[in-house]
Amino acid sequence: MIGNSKEVAAAALKMAISRSREEEKVYKERLRDEEIRAAAVDFGGETVQTVKTIIERAVVAAKREFLIDDNHAEEGAVAGATHEALQQIFPKALGLNLGGKIGLARRGEHLSVAVFCAVGLLHLNEVAVGLGHRALK
Repeated sequence: MIGNSKEVAAAALKMAISRSREEEKVYKERLRDEEIRAAAVDFGGETVQTVKTIIERAVVAAKREFLIDDNHAEEGAVAGATHEALQQIFPKALGLNLGGKIGLARRGEHLSVAVFCAVGLLHLNEVAVGLGHRALK
């Protein structure tokens, strides 16, 4: 099944909004039935300083859960989709802290990365969502 990008993006969002590791596991099982591989990873820190770490965590999670192979092109696709998702959040987040979860999903040639996070300072937070997609061979 090649799948479409909309279904894969929705799967990445589901992973990103999951509230616990147990919920992630349930989603992953359901998605596997639809031939979608998925992963999620938490992150947090000051926006500008954390970008590199967030992208690295996304790539590591994608490899760990076998969404991508260990090669330059597929690692770059995850890094690029993650960066794209973060750029959608940046206007709201510059100079503040980010904390949340990255959800990743892949079926066939479609790979999506969703970032769901709180943006703010102390307990004064906004919520932000970013989504990136790449097509892989």
